[in-house]
Amino acid sequence: MSYADITYEVQDAVGLITLNRPAKLNAMSWSTWAELETAFAEADRDDATRALVITGAGRGFSAGTDLTAAPGAPSHPRPIEGRNGTLRSRHLGTEQLYHLQKPTIAAVNGVCVGAGLSLALACDIRIAAEAARFSAIFVKRGLNADTGSSWFLPRVVGAEQAMRMLFTGAMVPAPEALAMGLVSEVVPTEEVRDRALELAGEIAHGPSVAVEIMKRMVREGATLSLRQHVELEEHLQRITFETEDFAEGGKSFIEKREPVFRGR
Repeated sequence: MSYADITYEVQDAVGLITLNRPAKLNAMSWSTWAELETAFAEADRDDATRALVITGAGRGFSAGTDLTAAPGAPSHPRPIEGRNGTLRSRHLGTEQLYHLQKPTIAAVNGVCVGAGLSLALACDIRIAAEAARFSAIFVKRGLNADTGSSWFLPRVVGAEQAMRMLFTGAMVPAPEALAMGLVSEVVPTEEVRDRALELAGEIAHGPSVAVEIMKRMVREGATLSLRQHVELEEHLQRITFETEDFAEGGKSFIEKREPVFRGR
């Protein structure tokens, strides 16, 4: 698949999407979102891709929506066709990312605001560069939040911190983002991409079926009772019993060695 606004590559079971409009701090047009939706779909259907990292080229992660881009249909076709594609909101790329089966990591290398913040929040894990700054900047433009920011933020940092960010649009530096739970790790700026790929590689070489089931359980657990959740855990665990990785986990324990999982 050919892309203009992003790059997408897979190496050693890890997919890497890079927002690639550095002259605009990776601000996203509707074509950018269409490319992202296509890459997300490509990653999700590829069993050889077991984790996904998203980052930005240059000195920013994303400055959000490109307000200078001409309106109209994206030049890149969206992966959802027909009436479903016609009726589908153009803001649902973050929803697609959030529900990806594969574990996802945002390597936030610089400014991360507006829709760019939504993109990072839709990932399972966020690692920030020391130079990273975050803002729900919508209010500074006289707008309400979009692309899911007002849904993601309370779930990640709690209602009070979310409303503080949404009401003020203030920039949150990386150390403060770490303290409030917006990110899980802060590393030197030049190391953020490699650190995210390292963590993604560790996850990708784990028992992928079990990892993807655990992601599903965390996502669905928010809407289930404890009883429902435990029963679903038991049901889904039967799937892992049938995997080669489960057999390898038991064998490696008996042989007192590290397991070698193959994702099947």
